[in-house]
Amino acid sequence: MPDESKNVEILKDAYQRWHDSKAGSVDHWLSLMSDDVKFRSLAEGAKTMEFTRTSTCKDEVKRYFAGLSADWEMIDYRIDEYIAQDDSIVALGHVSFKNKRTGKVLETPKADFHRFRDGKICEFFEFYDTAQAIDRATTDSKVSIKPGPA
Repeated sequence: MPDESKNVEILKDAYQRWHDSKAGSVDHWLSLMSDDVKFRSLAEGAKTMEFTRTSTCKDEVKRYFAGLSADWEMIDYRIDEYIAQDDSIVALGHVSFKNKRTGKVLETPKADFHRFRDGKICEFFEFYDTAQAIDRATTDSKVSIKPGPA
């Protein structure tokens, strides 16, 4: 089996585990990554999404997963298509998560870029609706003032 096909199968299995475990398969994902993995998110550590800062090693990626699971509850994670060329694979799908602090639900298309080196993921970049994610993670700041008795 060519590396392209083998790497797609590795990702299909990993995403299925991710979905089935509702984001509980962190150790499996980490086992697929090189020690020097470059892990990026479109939110780039934005306010309320600080865990999405760029990571350059597995220990930092653990921090990403810890922040994700602390702040968000997975509802659904579906990958519909894999596009592979040489050592690169793009996974296209749709995800939904509920923010644990605000109770707001994020539903967004998702694209994940993976680059493999020596059978391990050495680069990852996720793309999703960051404006919606930040909004769903933000507590409404409007203060409701009820009129007192007249």
